[in-house]
Amino acid sequence: MADTTDSVYCQMEKLASSIPGWTPVDQLYTLYLTVLLTAPLGGDVLEIGSWCGRSSAALGLAARAAGGTGVLCLDLFPEKRDWRRNADGSYSLELTLDGKRVGAYQEQTVWEEPFLRDIAPLYERHEGVLEIFRENIAGLGLEDIVRWRRGTSDLLAGEELRGSRFRLAFVDGDHSYAGVSRDIRNLEPRLLHGGWICFDDAFSHYEGVNRAISEHVIASPSFAAGRQMTRKFFMARKTPR
Repeated sequence: MADTTDSVYCQMEKLASSIPGWTPVDQLYTLYLTVLLTAPLGGDVLEIGSWCGRSSAALGLAARAAGGTGVLCLDLFPEKRDWRRNADGSYSLELTLDGKRVGAYQEQTVWEEPFLRDIAPLYERHEGVLEIFRENIAGLGLEDIVRWRRGTSDLLAGEELRGSRFRLAFVDGDHSYAGVSRDIRNLEPRLLHGGWICFDDAFSHYEGVNRAISEHVIASPSFAAGRQMTRKFFMARKTPR
C-alpha cells in the first residue's frame, strides 16, 4: 500500500505544476492537512483570492477527503480588459461589480516582466480567469464541493452568505493594508471558535499584509495562537470558548 502522506504530497506537487499560480507545494500541503485536522469543528472552508484555482483545488481535495464539507472561493476573477498599464510600466487592475469600482494591485503593482510572463499568457485562450478556474475545478471533479462568487470579502455581509460559518479561512486577496484589514474584519464573525485563519505572503515583502496581521490578529484577544508555518505562510487560531 502506498504511503498516504507521500500520495497527498504528490497530489499537491501536481497541482503546483499544472495550475497557474504562486502558492508553493509546502503551503498547499499545510492547507490540505489543516482542512482535515479541523473537520471535527464542522463548518465550511473559505478562500479569499483564488486566481486560477491552485489553492482552491488543494482545499477542495481535502474537503472531499474530510467528507461533506464545502469550499467557498471569493475572487475578482479579472478579465483581460480589467488590467491597465501604469505610467511606470507596471500593471494594476480595476473592474466594476454591482455598480462599484473595485481595484487590486494598486499599492504594490505588478511589474511588467512578471505580468508578461505569468499573467498575460492566461488570456491567450481565455477571456477571463474565471474560465480557467472553473476548468481546473471541473477537471478534478470538485464542482459539487467548490463554489465561487465574483467579488470581495464584503460579500460575507450580504444576505446570501450571512449564515455561513467557516472552520478555516485562507486569505490571499488584496495585499494592501486596507484590503487585508477588511478581509479580517469581514470574515472574523463567520469564523468558528477554534477555527483557523491563514495568510499567504505573510511577513515577506508585502508591508500591508504584515501590518494587518500584526495589528488585527497577533495583537487581538480574538486569536489565541499564531505561528509562521512556512517561509511566507502564517496561521492563527480563533480563541476557543
